[in-house]
Amino acid sequence: QVQLVESGGGLVQAGGSLRLSCAASGRTFNTYAMGWFRQAPGKERDFVAGVSRSGVSAYYVDSVKGRFTISRDNAKNTVYLQMNSLKPEDTAVYYCATRSRPTASLRSTYTSTSDYDYWGQGTQVTVSS
Repeated sequence: QVQLVESGGGLVQAGGSLRLSCAASGRTFNTYAMGWFRQAPGKERDFVAGVSRSGVSAYYVDSVKGRFTISRDNAKNTVYLQMNSLKPEDTAVYYCATRSRPTASLRSTYTSTSDYDYWGQGTQVTVSS
């Protein structure tokens, strides 16, 4: 059974940094694309960043480009989200996700919640002004 466990969230002042981690287990890690999403209170779950199975390709929502970096370590079955220059509007619960179908392409990334089948429990990120 696929399990995703996020960690690294917390409270930080505006302008600060956090690194989120998502440890995956239950299957071969490097054949599946991964993604990070976030959900603020009263809002829908939104795409933040996605990374291809190989890690060579990444895609970001415009609001985080230049501030966030998604990466993965396939040897450690872990995907990361480095978040710099954090803003109060980044406050949300952050979720990592993966697909049930392996990805043939080394470069494909996915941006919709419907593209993903497995989700972690989420980690809270709060940015104070």
